[in-house]
Amino acid sequence: MNTVFLVIVILVIIIILLEIVKWRIPEKAESGPDTDVGTCMTIGSRDVQEDQLGVMETAAGIMAVLADGAGKTYGGRIAARTAVNTFQDIFRDYNAFNNPQYYFRKAFHCANREILKAVGDESRGTASVGCVMARGGFLYYALVGNVKVCVFREDSLIPVSVGHTVAVMAEQKFREGKISRQDTIELLENQRLYNYLGKDDFQDIEFFDAPIRLKTGDIVALMSDGVYDFLGFKEVEEILRGKGSCREMALAVIEKVNCGAGDQKDNASVILIRVRNEAVG
Repeated sequence: MNTVFLVIVILVIIIILLEIVKWRIPEKAESGPDTDVGTCMTIGSRDVQEDQLGVMETAAGIMAVLADGAGKTYGGRIAARTAVNTFQDIFRDYNAFNNPQYYFRKAFHCANREILKAVGDESRGTASVGCVMARGGFLYYALVGNVKVCVFREDSLIPVSVGHTVAVMAEQKFREGKISRQDTIELLENQRLYNYLGKDDFQDIEFFDAPIRLKTGDIVALMSDGVYDFLGFKEVEEILRGKGSCREMALAVIEKVNCGAGDQKDNASVILIRVRNEAVG
């Protein structure tokens, strides 16, 4: 009798432990997006790698975040790493697809606070951050700063994000009738950032207006300015037309940066995600 009771107790404990493990470890999606993901980075000619990135896939969907840090000594790297960690932690603990805009707002504002705590103030370290989520053939994105979010479709790399540079702000103010055409022209080449993570008065987040419907074969791309400023969209497009895996193409993009002429290369990073299941309905 005691032996039977002991066996029952052991079985109950095993079942409980299995349930705990199942709860704590995110499962791969069995019926979710079939994804092909590739990432690659280079330090360029800089002394410190200030770009940081992360990709997470669970049963709910996939999330990718790219942070481009800037600052003194290691301040930019700390800011970028802090941002990526924050986005991953919140995605892990919260069902972001229930309300993507809430997830993005929470992640960006929490990351801003954590960066300020980690580096002290914006003179020491800041970060531009782009984040995407994809599920069921729909893409959601948000960003602060100058990380580019694009979709490669039918041999064309299409930017879906605008960014927070002075040039972009000038164009918006001109459309609103708040600055003159001449002032706008003078500012159109100014790529200095006016918004980023790691500042006390951070507020603006660029959101998707509506989820982007993805088609079979589309590739979602996140790029730091070390890629798109150095190569331009045309050279990235040529690589993406090569039909390799996302891992192979991400490596090819960064190799193109490394082999390019010039000795003043910025950190460069790219994330590529090919979603094979397009949106239905």
